[in-house]
Amino acid sequence: MPVRRIGAALRAKFQSLKRTDAIRSVGVLVGGTAFAQALAFLALPVITRLYTPSDFNVLAIFSSILSIISVIACMRLEISIPMPEGDEDAVNLLALALCACSAISALTGITVWLFPDSIVKLVDLPALKDYLWLLPFGVWLASAYAAMQFWTTRKKRFGIIAGTRMTQAVSGVGVQLGFGINGVAPLGLLLGQIANNGAGLYGLVRAMLKKDRGVFESISWRNMRRMLRKYDRFLKYSTFEALANTAAIQMPIIIIGALAIGPEAGYLMLAMRAMTVPLGLIGSAVSQVYLSRASEESRIGRLVPFTLENLKGLVRSGVGPLIFAGLVAPILFPLMFGTKWQRAGELVAWMTPWFVMQFLTSPISMALHITNNQRVALAIQLFGLILRVGAVCVAGWAMPMYVAEVYAISGFVFYLLYLLVIFVVLEIKAKEVLKLAHNSRVALVLWVVAGVAIVSIFRAQGF
Repeated sequence: MPVRRIGAALRAKFQSLKRTDAIRSVGVLVGGTAFAQALAFLALPVITRLYTPSDFNVLAIFSSILSIISVIACMRLEISIPMPEGDEDAVNLLALALCACSAISALTGITVWLFPDSIVKLVDLPALKDYLWLLPFGVWLASAYAAMQFWTTRKKRFGIIAGTRMTQAVSGVGVQLGFGINGVAPLGLLLGQIANNGAGLYGLVRAMLKKDRGVFESISWRNMRRMLRKYDRFLKYSTFEALANTAAIQMPIIIIGALAIGPEAGYLMLAMRAMTVPLGLIGSAVSQVYLSRASEESRIGRLVPFTLENLKGLVRSGVGPLIFAGLVAPILFPLMFGTKWQRAGELVAWMTPWFVMQFLTSPISMALHITNNQRVALAIQLFGLILRVGAVCVAGWAMPMYVAEVYAISGFVFYLLYLLVIFVVLEIKAKEVLKLAHNSRVALVLWVVAGVAIVSIFRAQGF
């Protein structure tokens, strides 16, 4: 009996230490991400006065095209890098991912060189033509950084990732401010976006060369082919899933830019950039740590409680601030960013339900891959693509004045259904989800009250 008690106590202590490590890992990533997001947000009031909504419109379309290409540039082999037990296998997956992103970047360069007029005509934005040459560089930097970040996640070097996010923020903001002050627009916005995506690549590569140089001996065409056969489900299913997921967000922006009167896509760009502060601050950090440990938790039968622990942290830390931001945005945006950006504040209010659902869903969405449900993940993403693009197209025909609002509503519907699918696949019971919401009710109410109070005060002052 004493032996069993000692064993049980040791197991409990081990699990407690693992949870502490997870909290510490999130803390490290949150620290770096907080600096990056805070710097980007604090710079926005200056950037929105250096650049016009039309400049942001060009940035929105450019970023949408860049995101759609770069998310599949590695053929999604990068997300499999943390999964093999041995580094010798993982480094061959990294090599495959980098080869793929180099090939896709080269193909992008050839395409924009041969067909610039066709691309500009397709998106109905002549001002974009002079900047298409930036696309292949942006694709390579963003996708190579993603691949290296998954290797660094595998090695649990979260401090290095946090450092690269600071580098990205400083580089992106510095470029946009520098070019904006000198009146070089919209080029400064586009170069800043590229710098923000890829500036941290050097730090990740340097860390790998310093600490993991020995694994390079394992890279060979034979091993790469073996890893490709073993993890080909990511190429077959996750590539199309990621393409559908990103296209569902970015293609409507391109369509809105083509159909809407005025720089509506530019207003959307600012609204989304402002709202990514809480999303990026907590959500992306939790996502990295979740991915680094989810495979291990699944092997020992703890994936469901581990997922619920992460979901509880998300509800407590981010939902309230998102709701608060949605309430005050229509009042505060004109004061913070200038009167010409009032429309962006109105869009934030419409987009808040969407961002709440995305904030809860995205960090734990890898559970579908961990449980080998790639087909389910692909199906839900294809549904989202059809739902969101279809909704925007119908709205553009039937009620073009409200096409951005319809886009926001479609985002909420999609992520709500996505979260429900994850619950069904993991067999998470409704009472467990309701318990999470019930335990966080006081904090959520306080955030709502604070938002309503601020809006009331400003309106009483005539704003």
